[in-house]
Amino acid sequence: MADLLTSGEDSAERPEACAKPSQSSGAATLNSFLQQTATVDSFSGDNFANADSLTAGLPAADSSVDHLPVWAHGHSECELLGQLRASSRIFSDIAASQGNEFQRQKQLRQSYPEDVVRAALTLAELRDRAKTKFGQAADMWFERTGLEQATSEIVSRHKARRFQGVVWDLCCGIGGDAIALADHCEVTAVDWNPAMCLRTLWNAEAAGVAGRVSVQIRDVCTMEPPRELIHVDPDRRPGAGGRVLRVEDGVPGLERLQKLIASARGGAIKLSPASNFGGKFPQAEVELISLHGECKEATIWFGELAGTAPFRATALPSGATLAGHPLDALAERSPLGSWIYDPDPAIVRAGLVDLLAEQLGLCRLDDAEEYLTGDRYVESPFLQGFEVLSSLPNQEREIRHALRASDFGPLEIKCRHIPVNADQLRRRLPRQGDQPGVLIFCREQGRARAVLCRRSTLPGGR
Repeated sequence: MADLLTSGEDSAERPEACAKPSQSSGAATLNSFLQQTATVDSFSGDNFANADSLTAGLPAADSSVDHLPVWAHGHSECELLGQLRASSRIFSDIAASQGNEFQRQKQLRQSYPEDVVRAALTLAELRDRAKTKFGQAADMWFERTGLEQATSEIVSRHKARRFQGVVWDLCCGIGGDAIALADHCEVTAVDWNPAMCLRTLWNAEAAGVAGRVSVQIRDVCTMEPPRELIHVDPDRRPGAGGRVLRVEDGVPGLERLQKLIASARGGAIKLSPASNFGGKFPQAEVELISLHGECKEATIWFGELAGTAPFRATALPSGATLAGHPLDALAERSPLGSWIYDPDPAIVRAGLVDLLAEQLGLCRLDDAEEYLTGDRYVESPFLQGFEVLSSLPNQEREIRHALRASDFGPLEIKCRHIPVNADQLRRRLPRQGDQPGVLIFCREQGRARAVLCRRSTLPGGR
């Protein structure tokens, strides 16, 4: 379903190179909003919490606008959001509607304006998708790209523990990080888009922290850099070309980020774990954060909030963390033992595989392979262990022969540096049993091997 919470040139698509959008017919320009914030310090969620508690049902034409913050008047997306909030009963009607998409829209249009129906259906879909990220998703306000880029609640809360006092959340989006920070900080959330600022206020209200969140509609690329602690989430989809991975291509880009770092007491910059952050932020601490075994974020800690080690890997939800330098350790290389271990991706991306192996008494299979091995089972939130059943040459004939003699049915195929089309290979391999098995392709002392094993069900692994 297309996201229909935007309209014309008042849409939430970020203009390239921090340029402001041109004026659209009948709507105030972004310039006017930015000029307004030059004289108004901030807009607090508390100021509008009571006024935004509207009656359900189809509102009068201007009722929703009357209850919006003054800076949201004349902005078409904000006014649509206000109308949607004033028609909150529509969400229970959506839940009760039946039939296909066309039939549901037809039913709802009997009671609500067409644009409100489309916006409500989109928001209902996004709220359902957001349940894996936010505990209060059912009451929050989302936009498609904003939700995709939003930090999961558990990751935001982990980062927020380092902050205290006054914090600026720059490029706040829907306000996910601002909400976590506001648990114990006074937060000023900044975004160039008035609709995102409005969502942040309403989401802070849903999370019960509206009294500690205010918003400013400003362009982070041109505003006076804050002197206090800051959190920055650069836009990784600044144009029509899709997601970018180079730090230089985000908005704000590397040069501006470095200026923000130089001005602030300290803080954090959220980057993709796949971005080219290496060497870009001297004297900073780079924390790679994984959630349920998936690397979610590279956080650049600087100033007062930076740790002493240049790299850190943290696995959530356990909270296990390991800090150091990639050259602090050199793990022993060894042939395959009774167990093979897959390190958490945060450990791998932080370059701390050798440090982890040394601390746990494990060995690496190969200089070019992250898999670890040993003859005993090791418990760690940073590892997934597999009991080795057999080690085979990387030849399909040998693998097929071994599988015929096994009780494997479902087969998980893992590889890091040996190219394998797992889906095609799985279809060709015989599996006559009903037990789950694992086939790992790896390098062992320079040779490609295929390792048949079972995933550990012992406590302590990921």
